[in-house]
Amino acid sequence: MVYRNLVRLGLLGVGSGVVTYNFDELETAGIGAVRFGRAAVTVTKIVADYKSTLYSGKITPNSEEYSIAKSQAHLRAAQKLLELCCVNGGAFVKVGQHLGSLEYLLPQEYVNTMKVLHSKAPESPLEDIKQVLEEELKCKPEDLFVEFEPRPLGAASLAQVHRATLKDGREVAVKVQHPLVKAHSKVDMKGMELLVQAVTMVFPEFDFTWLVEEMKKNLPAELNFSTEANNAERVAAQFSHLPWLKIPKVEWPLTTERVLTMEFCEGGQVNDRSYMLTHGINTHDVSEKIGRLYSEMIFVNGYVHCDPHPGNVLVQAGNGKGAQIVLLDHGLYTNLTNDFRLTYSKLWLSILDADLEAIQRHGNQLGVGELYGLFACMVTGRSWDSISKGIDKKARTSEEQDEIKADAAKYLPEISAVLSRVPRQMLLIFKTNDLLRGIEFSLDTHKSMRSFITMSHCCIHSLFDHRRSLCDGSRLCRARVSLSEAWAQLRVSLYALYLYLLQSGPVKYFLQGSGQVLPQM
Repeated sequence: MVYRNLVRLGLLGVGSGVVTYNFDELETAGIGAVRFGRAAVTVTKIVADYKSTLYSGKITPNSEEYSIAKSQAHLRAAQKLLELCCVNGGAFVKVGQHLGSLEYLLPQEYVNTMKVLHSKAPESPLEDIKQVLEEELKCKPEDLFVEFEPRPLGAASLAQVHRATLKDGREVAVKVQHPLVKAHSKVDMKGMELLVQAVTMVFPEFDFTWLVEEMKKNLPAELNFSTEANNAERVAAQFSHLPWLKIPKVEWPLTTERVLTMEFCEGGQVNDRSYMLTHGINTHDVSEKIGRLYSEMIFVNGYVHCDPHPGNVLVQAGNGKGAQIVLLDHGLYTNLTNDFRLTYSKLWLSILDADLEAIQRHGNQLGVGELYGLFACMVTGRSWDSISKGIDKKARTSEEQDEIKADAAKYLPEISAVLSRVPRQMLLIFKTNDLLRGIEFSLDTHKSMRSFITMSHCCIHSLFDHRRSLCDGSRLCRARVSLSEAWAQLRVSLYALYLYLLQSGPVKYFLQGSGQVLPQM
């Protein structure tokens, strides 16, 4: 009965929103009304479907029939949302892509359906792209480029990228914003905000307002390609010590808020294992370098690239020096405060040490309270059993992954509560962690301990660097802290050596003969 009332209230809220919403405040009132109307109709249909399927009283909850019906309702709802995202485009595709990465929160029917948007976002016609180029660069494209490939290399939610050749013969990648995405963004965000409020009224145990809040904060920055260009140069400077990392150079004379021109870089997508094997690229080397790059971003620099999906990270053969990593799409970064970065570092070290009391303490500091165990599982993508025993001692298995997916469906309200409690910085870290884990699974390197070793080194450096900053100029204090750090880093390196020796021929043969499962380096 409670659900029936909530559904009626939600439908009433959506319906009245369509009638009374003040579109005079929006830049493009007519188009905005149509786009919002599509979204309202879609949400209304989804809510009505859930009501008639699950809350009509015809099916007994917790029965097998109920589970099947719920899965089918999830799938129908996800397909309706996908269709809405493709028709409306722009910010709707961006939200759909985000939903496709929330494996720790949403049912698999939603995740698997929305994932298609990561690689198949709608494209804009070439004529529209050329019009944007002419408006932004004050010149016809044929006067700037010797060649401009008509088919885009890739299309994303906000823009698409074309390969081109400059007058001096250099090849560049030209990222052009979809023509109407900026004009529609205000309409879309206002509409999404109202629709999410209606959904929350229908399903009060799920609070998705955090998703809209993050979109409202991040979208303006992502729509300004000059900001993206500045981000790229900042990251290139921060990681100049990594010879294997490539950040394409910006062509500033051909860059504006809606057009970004950068050096063109070849390479295979970071999840394309067959490409790497064909080109003699070591997948474990790739996985280790990606792990180091993002560990330094999160734990050392506090400036994190938050969209490492496969299309934004390329891999090249490195001429005998291992894999070369090319990092693209610098539109979305998050700045971590020192307090958050240090607490998060301590949380990870406590997880790596299987120190359950410390996990609870640092979880409390990050605002999750009694849900610290679930929070640790969400951070690591591992089960609580693995965390309790030590995630560096127990390799990931397909059985564990199935358990995690089942628990995600079982604890959806609790997961939603965690997401509403954590600092806003944590939301993009969740997304980044999930995408990185997806890359590891694609490369079949997820059983390796290398990522945890790399992460341990970065966490230790972060914490001891903070202690050095508290020495107040005392050389003796700094020397003591540096000596303690060296010892802590040596312990991690010795453990890495121990794991390496376990994989050596005689030792591996003996332990496998005794039936023991070995962690992989």
